[in-house]
Amino acid sequence: MNEHQLAELAARNRALAEKRHAPRPSQRLRDALLPLLAKLPMPPARRADPKTILLIRPDHLGDAVLSMPAIRLLRALQPEAQLIALCGAWAAEVFAAYPEIDRVLTLPFPAFARGEPKRSLWSPYLQAWRAARQLRQVEAGAALILRPDHWWGALLARWAGIPQRIGYAVPNVTPFLTRAVPYQAAHAVLESAALIAHWLNAPIPQQLSAPFPFTEEDSAYVRALLGEDAARYAVIHVGAGSPYKTWTAENWAYVADQLVERLGVAIALTGGEREHEAAAAISAHMRRAAPYSLLGETNLSQLAALYAAARIVLGADSGPLHIAVSVGAPSVQLFGPADPQRFGPWGDSTRHAVVTAEIGCRPCRILDWSGDSPAKHPCLSLIPREAVLSAALRVARR
Repeated sequence: MNEHQLAELAARNRALAEKRHAPRPSQRLRDALLPLLAKLPMPPARRADPKTILLIRPDHLGDAVLSMPAIRLLRALQPEAQLIALCGAWAAEVFAAYPEIDRVLTLPFPAFARGEPKRSLWSPYLQAWRAARQLRQVEAGAALILRPDHWWGALLARWAGIPQRIGYAVPNVTPFLTRAVPYQAAHAVLESAALIAHWLNAPIPQQLSAPFPFTEEDSAYVRALLGEDAARYAVIHVGAGSPYKTWTAENWAYVADQLVERLGVAIALTGGEREHEAAAAISAHMRRAAPYSLLGETNLSQLAALYAAARIVLGADSGPLHIAVSVGAPSVQLFGPADPQRFGPWGDSTRHAVVTAEIGCRPCRILDWSGDSPAKHPCLSLIPREAVLSAALRVARR
């Protein structure tokens, strides 16, 4: 693809992205109805414990990991509070791993369950009504809406009768809040921390971190998996949660072979159960040494232990890469449709590299281009293999 064709494709994709981000008629109708729903009389909860705080985090594994530095701040500011995470089942293991969280509740949040069937126009409201009735039993005194634009979570907290509802002053969210914090876009870690700091009238500390917890037993398990190679290895995370955030097997195999040769490391592949085919393709294209395929072989704590001892961890931006960064592993992350300014690695910038392609429609902030060919969205495939290799060698040697 020459420069002119690339510019035309970028212009096409920008126009499509603008249309996708524009509210649909059903969304405009919803936006008009939400302030009316917020005014419906709702009985308050019969009991509400001011020390019980509900943390509403509907999105995925990486978002949960990025919210933990702020939740650790909340724990420091409110040491006697009972912190309850309300999340999707897909993120429950993250919150359950951290001692700062006292209890984890799960809910199939509409629009966040990947692969869920199309719902009717009214099903999200019926689901919120049913869930709110169950949530009253928690007797929370406050709810924090940790995703800035999550109107459904704010609606749920309102219908559950939770007396304090804190979130960002986003138009669809504000009508359901008792405390609307002015919103300023920032890195996801800072957004969550600023919300909590504003609510409790506290400063944001200079150091915000929350290493993913793992034990010596987890590390021993990793050493048993890798044997003699446990002393020196690199990790490539195969998955990315979206087909529009994946790199080719040939490219990963090339980088892996070069790391084997230049750094003297073994290669371990990680990913979900659905990514065995991608891992097999990488293995088939490698020429230096067969990698360890650890897909499905670890839970998240064992994965954290694997990453913590790695010479370097590479992959497209994803939840597991945020776990790697949290435990101090040097990383190289490939970004396409997502914005690294908001979701890039949260850590020492000298230990992490973000690699992107030169295409004018990036970041479009759209992770699902259903109905459009992946070939029309080459923001990952255009990333040169030499750029990734160069970044990996620079970070690993540093």
